[in-house]
Amino acid sequence: MATAQSHAYEHVSVLFDRVMVKLDGPEGERRSRAGILIPATAQMSRRLTQATAVAIGPHVRAVKIGDEVFFNPEDRFEIEIDGEEFVVLRERDIHAVKAAPEVGGTGQYL
Repeated sequence: MATAQSHAYEHVSVLFDRVMVKLDGPEGERRSRAGILIPATAQMSRRLTQATAVAIGPHVRAVKIGDEVFFNPEDRFEIEIDGEEFVVLRERDIHAVKAAPEVGGTGQYL
């Protein structure tokens, strides 16, 4: 009998309006549309960080687990659970949520 893969954050209860996220890839590094790696030392000012929501508090309304969110890297609290790094934010500190692509749609008609 196979066991499901357990994650470090599954045993954490996030409180109130907090959202716990896992950063998507190395912090600060990103790729251009052409695939060129842009190092963290070349960061633009006021650039939002992208992460995936892994746990949410009971009062969070606009974010679901699995959503990709964008937030200011200065408005965060970092935590480490079993060697994995996470960020805890207030829901109000999240600036945008990436919309999931529609599945099974027939496309847009004009």
